[in-house]
Amino acid sequence: MTTDYLQKILTARVYDVAVETPLELAPTLSQRMDNNIYLKREDIQSVFSFKIRGAYNKMAHLTPAQLKRGVICASAGNHAQGVALSATRLGSRAVIVMPTTTPPVKIEAVRARGGEVVLFGDSFTDAYNHALTLEKKLKLTFVHPFDDPYVIAGQGTIGMEILRQHSEPIHAIFCAIGGGGLIAGVAAYVKAVRPDIKVIGVQTTDSDAMARSLKAGRRVTLGDVGLFSDGTAVKLAGEETFRIAKQHVDEVILVDTDEVCAAIKDVFQDTRSILEPAGALAVAGAKAYVERAKAGKKPLTGQTLVTVTSGANMNFDRLRFVAEMAEVGEAREALFAVTIPEERGSFKRFCELVGPRNVTEFNYRISDAKVAHVFVGIQISKRDESEKISKNFEKHGFKTLDLTHDELAKLHVRHLVGGKSELAEDELLYRFEFPERPGALMRFLDSMAPNWNISLFHYRNQGGDVGRILVGLQVPKKEMKAFRSFLSSLGYRHWDETENPVYKLFL
Repeated sequence: MTTDYLQKILTARVYDVAVETPLELAPTLSQRMDNNIYLKREDIQSVFSFKIRGAYNKMAHLTPAQLKRGVICASAGNHAQGVALSATRLGSRAVIVMPTTTPPVKIEAVRARGGEVVLFGDSFTDAYNHALTLEKKLKLTFVHPFDDPYVIAGQGTIGMEILRQHSEPIHAIFCAIGGGGLIAGVAAYVKAVRPDIKVIGVQTTDSDAMARSLKAGRRVTLGDVGLFSDGTAVKLAGEETFRIAKQHVDEVILVDTDEVCAAIKDVFQDTRSILEPAGALAVAGAKAYVERAKAGKKPLTGQTLVTVTSGANMNFDRLRFVAEMAEVGEAREALFAVTIPEERGSFKRFCELVGPRNVTEFNYRISDAKVAHVFVGIQISKRDESEKISKNFEKHGFKTLDLTHDELAKLHVRHLVGGKSELAEDELLYRFEFPERPGALMRFLDSMAPNWNISLFHYRNQGGDVGRILVGLQVPKKEMKAFRSFLSSLGYRHWDETENPVYKLFL
């Protein structure tokens, strides 16, 4: 089968619309990582994504009759643009089903390229199922975003270009994984030609269908997926892509939102280009791979690591959120809750311990006659520095909680310090994520029982993929069964923060 893909890749029809993208060294990142980090710049394709390769290769192999009837696809955006552009070039109709959570920049780009957009569902899988229904109804040909041999072969031309552009040793090639089309194509080619090169997939911790599937030895369907990296928000990996990944992919690395945001910043610093979250996954994975080796007994240095920067369809409004999260993802900011005695000189003594470090945030509110609680952000340069700072505060008599990786603290509490109320008796505290689209917030409020009192509410539009709200609710004990049913039927991701110590300190 590998031989079949090798032939398909070598004869793929992609260069009618795609260009051979450069393989560029990222000098600043390489120096920091003590390895040669290369960027395969698929973000500069005409549709700002590698997806044009597979889409066009598939459609170029359709019969004239199929092209005349038209095509349909499901996509979070980048494959959609590839199909729309390919259809225009080939004189075919293109119906594109996109999740309602797709950033507006991608929706408008599809329409600008002649695609007919249908918005449906919160994830790729929801849109995919609807597209299958429309395929039969409208008698169109389905162009799968990843689970099709011609699509896989089109994406595989990236691997072919990498090996042609860099004939010297390569330790590993990193590819983002959603459904698996990119890594399947790259792995099929690379392992046939240079089997010594590692092919490593990268997924987000909340959209790791392929990683779980490889671990289980069978395809695993996720109940829900995180939407920050919308281009890889896939609940079920492809059947063919899973088969190839199981055979040729060396491992899959998981990264979180903070690490992805930091990778976006890294690429910007070296190229002045802004990647979308899915486009920066490979860079985040390469960094995590090097950090993991450094933490082990065999540090990785002086090696060549190639990362496929797979897309740049970033929603401009999301940049604020990315900038905030990048500081924590690159270990540039540590957050603490510090308890200081409410007595003369203690506040000054605490500030002296902070010393010459740059303070990024400082929130203080008197709470009672004996102690005060301070929420403080401090700029750091190393990932383990927050632990050392915390221990130093403790050593000098200041009780300290390290909140650097506490989502409640990062997203909400830093904006709410000083909000304690004696009226908030028997309060439940929950953190929710819902798709950032019109009506989502009202759906949440309308689903609640009218006699459940909202005792705290915090929502801040950060330009992200999802709305993030913090809610304090006073629910009668006899209605807890109904409350649990409300959580289940709502369908929004949620976390119980009632026992979180930072909540008890500040809210």
